[in-house]
Amino acid sequence: MRRVLVADDAPTERAILSRKLQEWGYLPVVCKDGDEVWALVESGEAPDLMVLDWLMPGLDGVELCRRIRALEGARAPFILLLTGLAGPASLAAAFEAGANDYVVKPFDPVVLAARLRNGARILDLQDRLSDRVQALEEALAKVKRLQGLLPICSYCKRIRSDENFWAQVEAYLAEHTDVQFTHSICPSCYAEVVEPQLREMEEAMQREGHPGHDHDGHDHEH
Repeated sequence: MRRVLVADDAPTERAILSRKLQEWGYLPVVCKDGDEVWALVESGEAPDLMVLDWLMPGLDGVELCRRIRALEGARAPFILLLTGLAGPASLAAAFEAGANDYVVKPFDPVVLAARLRNGARILDLQDRLSDRVQALEEALAKVKRLQGLLPICSYCKRIRSDENFWAQVEAYLAEHTDVQFTHSICPSCYAEVVEPQLREMEEAMQREGHPGHDHDGHDHEH
């Protein structure tokens, strides 16, 4: 259940807002003034969807918008202002301070519910975008590691991972990239390694009295 912060200095308005939010499937977190809202924001416990009354004792809705938007590194909440100040200059000031949307008081429940759904949808899109960005950054970090210097054993050719484990080259690359390996033998290794082994096997079979085979699979002629 998504939490929604509600701030209004009028007890009746708070009660109506809280009841409506519960009817719409939200969990209301209620504050009676702007100072309570700011304390909740500073604690890191404030919901990311907020309905703030413009005119409140202490910090008003517009000043709260300014302070919240000035925070560095914090997740940007969706802020909806409730206001009786519907003039163009007032609304421009609200958006300039960082409000995402507004609803004129006395509010229409249908309009407020629609604006909240829109805010929740925007927050969900932000979350998905943030996840995509994180995944891309992790992929870029892997690419940079592969483009840089890799610690590799001079003898067995294993690669040391960031966790100080040693892995075969193919295992390391398979873990850090989308590369999949199929094993084969290059001509040089075939001549230097495989052919001598085949000759040794052939000589051993001849000593034991078995007919030999050419490297292409044909029987020798005696």
